[in-house]
This record gives sequence, structure tokens and C-alpha cells, in this order.
Amino acid sequence: MSLSINRRRFMHGASAIAVGAMSYQSRRAAAQSPGELSVALNGGDYAKACIEAYVKPFEAETGIKVTPVAEEVPAATLELMVSTNSVSVDVIPVDAATTFKAPEKGLLEKIDYSIYKKDELDAIVDFTRTPYSVGSIVYALCMVYNTEKFPAGKPRPATWAEFWDVSEYPGVRAMSSGVDGGGPWEEALLADGVPADALYPLDIDRVFASLDKIKPHIRKWFVTGSENQQLLHDKVVDLAQSYDGRAIALMDQGAPIEANRNQQKVTWESWGIPKGTKNLQNAQKFIEFITRANTQAAFAKLIPYGPANRNAYKLLPDDVGRKFASHPDYLKSSIVVDSKWYATAGSDGVTNVERLIQRWNEWILQ
Repeated sequence: MSLSINRRRFMHGASAIAVGAMSYQSRRAAAQSPGELSVALNGGDYAKACIEAYVKPFEAETGIKVTPVAEEVPAATLELMVSTNSVSVDVIPVDAATTFKAPEKGLLEKIDYSIYKKDELDAIVDFTRTPYSVGSIVYALCMVYNTEKFPAGKPRPATWAEFWDVSEYPGVRAMSSGVDGGGPWEEALLADGVPADALYPLDIDRVFASLDKIKPHIRKWFVTGSENQQLLHDKVVDLAQSYDGRAIALMDQGAPIEANRNQQKVTWESWGIPKGTKNLQNAQKFIEFITRANTQAAFAKLIPYGPANRNAYKLLPDDVGRKFASHPDYLKSSIVVDSKWYATAGSDGVTNVERLIQRWNEWILQ
């Protein structure tokens, strides 16, 4: 079982590119006949898990033939398909930013929530559910510490303010780079005393003033999840911000680390239906099926992504459920990324994420 939680997926999708657009056009109408369905499933182990947990059971229950497409559909590809009336996939994964931006451009169909059972619909985490998309997975950046440096029974940092407190909690630290916009912005504000419910809109000046304080104690501003994972594995750092899946994978391998879920920063991915699909009814059925608690629990057992349907936790062993960012106990103290704010542009046409990247590039050279 491998992980594909990474920075690109965590970040806000504000700069999606058109890679793959032509390949989708060349497959035009591959599965647009009634009674069939074409579904994009990302790729790799994620797609394999989708086929086992979603596609095969759906076909068995409904008799509807599903053609899985083990590729991602970037926002630009979605826009090209819809604008040229060449929609070739009926269901696609959409990142958090796309759930806000695509409907504004008329790129997604509305989700038919009338076909959901009430208890299933009510159990889907609120922030992952919109009129045009339904949550599939939830994942996070959280705090991780080395248990040899911070053993049980001794003081351990529990908040970002304590992570910043190098006197009380000495040690070498690592945090995410802001080079692609996904820096430790929220964490810096929390460390500086901003309440969790008052983070947005982010005070960018205050973010960097807070980062000034921790900067001398950061051994590495990591760019990729694998880089972060290697730092923890090799015990190069004692404390780190980390993708939760990467940390859990190390813990499963016996690494002396623990993840602190308090103030974890969560984001999500959803399912959506491209506007103009000819298999709309089947697409609605498929999304309803794969967001049920039992199918989400089956998926989580195959690949470690947190279910968006909270009822899935009733079907998972507790030790398995507590590996995921969307566990109900963790969500109570989580920070939900405001992807809409990141994608919002000012009067100069510059989005907030672009503004953060520019500021980071200036700050890191100081």
C-alpha cells in the first residue's frame, strides 16, 4: 500500500494546467452511450483502490458498465472538455479549489441529493459537500514529533504556539515551503495567537512576522511529501509539520514518531460531474453509491485516505479509523483550509495564493 498524498493535491488548485487536455479530446465520447459510464480515478494505487471498492461493486449492484480512466482531470482539461462540447468522462475527482471555481464557470452539473438516504447525506462532512460536488477523501497537514526526543510522560508540544516555543520545546524543526503557495500560513497565525475561527482572510503581514520568529530554528523548508517523510525517517528533525498520511506510513513501519492532530490543517477532494455529460443519471447513481459509508470504509481499508462520510468510521476498527484526518475526534480541533479565499483575486487580478508565493520568494531570500 503506498501513499499519494502530496503537496500538489493538498494545495488549492489555483494554478491548474492543461496537461492532458488533448488526450481527453482524442478519447472523445469513448463512453457516452446510455447504460455506460466513464469515470476518472486519478492514477496509481488510488485508481486501483477505486476500482476494487467502487467500480466493481457498483457494476454488480446496478449492471451499469463502468470504464475506469486512471488519469487526473486538471481544471483546465475540464474547462476545455465542457467548452468544446467534448465531455469524455462522466465522473471526475475535483480538488477543493475546483469545487468553488468550476461552478462559477458552469463546468459542473448539480448533484442530485434527492437520491441519497438522509442518514448517509447527513453523515458527509459539511465542508466537503456543495451543490456541485460531494466529498470523497479528507487529508491534513499536522504536527509530528520524534518520540525519542519527546518521550511519553514528558512535555510535548500540543499547539502551534508551543511548536514556536523553542525554549520549552528545543529541537530541530522542519516546515513546508511556501514556494508553491502551500506554506505554513495558518500555523504561523495560530502560533501568534490568532483564534482558529478568525484566521481568514489571512493577515499576510502578520504571517511573515510570525515566520520571522521560527525561521532560525527550521532546518529544512520541505517542498515535497517524500522529502518531508525522509527527514522524519532519518531523524534529521525532531519536530515537523507533516502530511498526515506520510507520518502514519512511517509510524506503521515502526519509526519513533507520533502525530499530533490538534490544530491539524485539513483539505479534501470531491467527486463531480462535468457539465453536458450524456450519462448524467448514471453519474448521479455512481456518486451516490461511492459516497455511502460502506463503500468509503471499503476504500479506506485499501488506501489510507480519510473518508468524507463519517458513518464509515462505524465500519472501521478504531485503530484503523484513528489513522485518518477525518476521524470525528480530530475534526473537532481541525483547521479547514479556505480554498475559496486562496483562489480569490484582488482588483489587480492577483490571487491570494499568488500573492503569498510572491511574498514567500522575497522573504526566504532575506
